[in-house]
Amino acid sequence: STMFLVGLSGGIASGKSTVVAILRELGCAVIDADVIAREVVQPRFEAYRQIVRYFGTEILLENGEINREALGNIIFSNPEKRQLLNSITHPEIQKKMLKQILKYFVLGYHYVILDIPLLFETNRLTKFMKYTVLVYCDPPTQLSRLMKRNGLSQAEAEARVASQLPLDEKRKLASHVVDNSGDRESTRRQVLRLHARLEDSLDFLWARLAAGTAVAGLGGLVYLLLRHFSS
Repeated sequence: STMFLVGLSGGIASGKSTVVAILRELGCAVIDADVIAREVVQPRFEAYRQIVRYFGTEILLENGEINREALGNIIFSNPEKRQLLNSITHPEIQKKMLKQILKYFVLGYHYVILDIPLLFETNRLTKFMKYTVLVYCDPPTQLSRLMKRNGLSQAEAEARVASQLPLDEKRKLASHVVDNSGDRESTRRQVLRLHARLEDSLDFLWARLAAGTAVAGLGGLVYLLLRHFSS
């Protein structure tokens, strides 16, 4: 078999988590960049130590973990500090993503979905994706859902939406679009069609190695190398 990567993104309150839940129900391999980003800043990781070194202990909670809100407030209006934080966390995130990709590669999955919220904003990872998928909803629905979900005023919700690349712009960049403006059943039908199309695709990122033992050995070797360079 063959395997390729699919980048999945959306916008705030566009319903990406709904689409991911359906994909997981279908047995798809999904790697969540947000989950990994939270993991790499835990106290046992090197990224944590670097963040505390550069941003100070005032960003820590009583239990020693990083206060994401406090750190977010620091970097929100300071591009240099935001860039510094990204330079610390992004390499660690990418290492963990690579390890998970290798795992699914060895297991023989046809494709792996990388759930990356800022896929289209950063534009660095799209070149590794065979396909990109946008979870879309129309702007009035997006605004209404965000206000209801987060208890925001219209002005507050509009400010949060405006901080991201508009969904209509992302739509032009995606190879596939799941329109989540309607009900869950409509979204589910679209995801089922997308899954069937991806499963039938003959495109690939890497050719699978012929012998399973050779693949397992390669995966183990790469894992050891990653451990060596990250230690």
